[in-house]
Order: sequence, then structure tokens, then C-alpha cells
Amino acid sequence: MKIFIVEDDENIVELLSDELRQWGYETKSVRDFNDVANEIFQYNPNLVLMDITLPYYNGFYWTQKIRQNSNVPIIFISSHNNQVDMVSAMQFGADDYITKPIDINLTRVKIQAILRRTYEYTMPVDKPVFEGISLDISKAKLLAEGFCIDLTKTELLILEYLFNMRGRIAKREDIMNHCWQGDDFIDDNTLAVNITRLRKKLSGVGYKEFIQTKKGMGYYLQR
Repeated sequence: MKIFIVEDDENIVELLSDELRQWGYETKSVRDFNDVANEIFQYNPNLVLMDITLPYYNGFYWTQKIRQNSNVPIIFISSHNNQVDMVSAMQFGADDYITKPIDINLTRVKIQAILRRTYEYTMPVDKPVFEGISLDISKAKLLAEGFCIDLTKTELLILEYLFNMRGRIAKREDIMNHCWQGDDFIDDNTLAVNITRLRKKLSGVGYKEFIQTKKGMGYYLQR
């Protein structure tokens, strides 16, 4: 998932970029504040973080421009905490609004919620592939030449998140959030049990090292 940051405070850009990359997202920030919309269209992000007060034109202007050609989710992040600006942001096409100073945990939750709502249930690809191994989401199977592994619902959700990360480290808490659908909450112990079960299944077909652990952080795929 790619996130584009429209913010002229370099300290905030650095803070957001560092955090987002730790969560597994790719980021890019605006370079020419007189050409924000075109930079966004060229980067083709999955979500935009938009400040209100910017050089040349404000965030309302750019959101209106973006909405002429794109439905990409937009979250406003601004020091303006009055109701008028919040309502205006929504009217111009924003999907959510976060006030400064930035609460990183709240920002993470809102980004994940919007991305999950926007993409996870609408993306047409239900067979992601990593290094020759494919995940058939509709049939809950892990496939490669010579084997076909049946998956439980939780195993499927774990692998779906890991496949989407494409070899990058997935934090344990983010995997658990992905698996939390309706009342199906899983904790750290349940995650560990399911990872062990997946590794056992993979070991049986010669892919014991496919799911790797990054101590203190989470898991990633490696062929």
C-alpha cells in the first residue's frame, strides 16, 4: 500500500514517513506545492494524507482537484480543530479528519480502517503470488508446483496479510488487526499457534523457512 503525504512541515513528514514505513507502507511526500494533484496522480497512491494550510493553494483546493479524477481515500491532518473546517473537508471530499498534534496510534488505526474498508473487500485479485507460491483466497488454499495446502480461516487471513506485504516485515499487532473480523478476535498467543501450524504444514511440502520471524517485530515471507 502506498501513501502520499501533502504536508509542508518537514518534521511532520519525517515523523509520518518513519512510522508508516514501520507499519509496512510505502510513502512519498509532495515536492512541488504548486503541482500537488499531478504528483499524486503520477504516484497513484492508495491513500493521501492532506494538510489544510499549504503554500500556494490550501488542502481544500487540492482535494477538490483530486476528486475530479480520483476516488483515492483522503485523510486531512490539520491544526485546525474547529467544526467549520472539519465539515468543509468532508464536503470537499475528505474521508476522515485528524487534528494536530498528531496522535500516532489514532492515525495508524484510522489509516488501517480506511484502507481495509476501501480495498480489502473490493480488490479483484484473489490469488496473490509471492516467489512462485500463490494464495487462492476464494478457495482457502496455498498452492505451488507439487503441492496444495488447505487453510483454516485464520491461517488464510494471516497469509493474506503476509502476501500483501510481499516480503516486508508485518508487525504482529497489524496481522492480528487484519484477522479481527466481526467477533473473530485473535490475541498474540493465538497468532503464534497459527504460525506454528502453518510452518508445520509448509515443512511437510519442503517450505519450512517460508514464514520467517523478525524478533520483537513480527513475521515476513522468504522463499
